Amino acid sequence: MPFVTAEILARVQFAFTIMVHYIYPPLSIGLGVALVIMEACWLRTGNILFHNMARFWTKVFALTFAIGVATGIVMEFEFGTNWATYSRFVGDIFGSALAAEGIFAFFLESGFLALLLFGWNKVGPKLHFFATCMVCFGAHFSAVWIVVANSWMQTPAGYHLERIVDGKPVPLPIDHAVVAADLGTVRAVVDDFWAMVFNPSTVDRLTHVVLGAWMAGAFLVVSISAYYLLRRRHEEFARASLKVGLAFGTAATILQMVSGDLTAVGVSKNQPVKLAAIEGLYKTQPYAPLGLAGFVDSKTEETHALQIPGLLSFLTYHDAAKPVTGLQDLPPDNFLKRYHPEAAVADLPGIRKTYWPNVPVVFQTYHLMVAVGSALFALVVIAGFFWWRGWLFRVDWLPARLLLGACVLSVLGPQIANQAGWFTAEMGRQPWIVYELLKTSQALSKVVTANQILASLLLFGAVYLLLFIMFIYLLTRKIQHGPDEGDQSHEMPDSWKAVLRADDEEART
Repeated sequence: MPFVTAEILARVQFAFTIMVHYIYPPLSIGLGVALVIMEACWLRTGNILFHNMARFWTKVFALTFAIGVATGIVMEFEFGTNWATYSRFVGDIFGSALAAEGIFAFFLESGFLALLLFGWNKVGPKLHFFATCMVCFGAHFSAVWIVVANSWMQTPAGYHLERIVDGKPVPLPIDHAVVAADLGTVRAVVDDFWAMVFNPSTVDRLTHVVLGAWMAGAFLVVSISAYYLLRRRHEEFARASLKVGLAFGTAATILQMVSGDLTAVGVSKNQPVKLAAIEGLYKTQPYAPLGLAGFVDSKTEETHALQIPGLLSFLTYHDAAKPVTGLQDLPPDNFLKRYHPEAAVADLPGIRKTYWPNVPVVFQTYHLMVAVGSALFALVVIAGFFWWRGWLFRVDWLPARLLLGACVLSVLGPQIANQAGWFTAEMGRQPWIVYELLKTSQALSKVVTANQILASLLLFGAVYLLLFIMFIYLLTRKIQHGPDEGDQSHEMPDSWKAVLRADDEEART
């Protein structure tokens, strides 16, 4: 069996395209919230500086939105080219979520985008603010449906299996074990649309994804603002922008820590194999330790890490003495017998290992996500303290300069954590593409060849590299140029002055 098979290449291709694509949507979602905050502050206070901030960051938002759309289209086609068996099997379910994302979310976001980008001085301030809110809401709504579809793959619910016999559907038992012979005749069909939408992991995972996106947008604002302060450019603009970004980022980071705990508890209930893998826990044990850093030896099935005894049990069950099930007992025997009825009891330990993910990799990606998130939390705490003490903008003072330098680099933190989190979620689910229902190896298209996938992968790599270079070039050019004179102007547009003056007169009346 060759090492580079069609399955491996298809998985690499999808992982590559989604990794590159996922650089941009979190920035769009986070920047959308930042724009709403800035415009709301302007409408509330009348301080034109907030208006100027919104205009500048709208241009950065437009760049991330455009590249995000360009890089996201490819993934839709991959379901039909590389993963046609998967699409046929879950098309009734997965397709409805993707269709909802396109119809309700993308059109909402793009429909108001023109007003957001070109409506300055052409529409009133309240209508422009409404357009900003709708674009922000559309970006979030898009994330909702994508996460719904992915969460169903993690914790399927609201469906039944049916087999097509003589052109007619015949329902199958819910515990039917899908095997290779079923592919092409068996499919999953929606029973309850809302049970599918609100499957056991949707809310936790959606909250975690959105907060990660908020952090990405907030720390982009923090990074560019800190850069201006260090370069002593646009200082009034940068100070105000840094305050907004830092306040937003602090709130998102604290909420993300709470969300992370809730998500981990959900994983322990719904995907115990993934929980054991991310902690490198092979043996079921009470007072299960929580690993901080280390490595996993999959050959000896041992984890060598700095650990806090009992903390994993406590975080999972709020009882440090309660045992956490290890990989050597997962999946349970009754599950293995359902998929391997011919297997003897002595064969089950060997079969069980084929249902484990790549434990060393999942362990590292999970702890990378936690480490980066913890570092960002430490950064916002220190920055908040400096802000409170009045030290944050003392650019001549070395500690403040070092902190601002860390703020410039902080834009990388959410990107690394988001990518590591998705690696943990997707690789931790393996060998399943739909958890405990359809294996990844079963989902591949039957006619696609390794050479075809490799050729398209190389082409996608070249195009995505050019798009990334263009994004970095345009973003750098915009940062170097700084806010336009109109963005820094302390004069309010005449049309907006008239609207606000009329509102004031009406309020006094």
